[in-house]
Amino acid sequence: MNLYFLRHGLAAERDSNRFPDDSRRPLLPKGRARIRQGCDALCALEISFDWILSSPYRRASQTAEIVAAALNLKKRLIYREELTPGGDPKSLVRYVNGLLPEPQDVLLVGHEPDFSQFIAHLIAGGPSAAIDMKKGGLAKLEIPSGFRYARCARLAWLITPKQMALLA
Repeated sequence: MNLYFLRHGLAAERDSNRFPDDSRRPLLPKGRARIRQGCDALCALEISFDWILSSPYRRASQTAEIVAAALNLKKRLIYREELTPGGDPKSLVRYVNGLLPEPQDVLLVGHEPDFSQFIAHLIAGGPSAAIDMKKGGLAKLEIPSGFRYARCARLAWLITPKQMALLA
């Protein structure tokens, strides 16, 4: 299986007056534009997904919706609480393992520092591997067999939004 991690795009700054509920912070216009540009890169690389799983937080859900629309995968988009900040990655692994038919390519859309820690567990078996997911950045992990919350994957690549723009 190939597991892709897409960090949400540029979003409104934390502001307890404007957004007392952090889950409501939206993407900025620049964030939307960069995600659309990233979709062009996905098309250029001929990457598609069996499923898109996203945090329900607004900035992540907006990111996922842009990708789903661009790749004609709106019916393959599912919101999962496990992808919210502080979510349960072990539960997410169980959920993905329960998808039928078994997916080959899954996109996860979520947040930092959770993504870096999740990737570290999958590639190194521990919570840190010095990975820095930029907003709008995309990572690909290859899992040859047995997706589990332990050392089971290889980091194939990590692309920054600037690099994605060059691919578009």
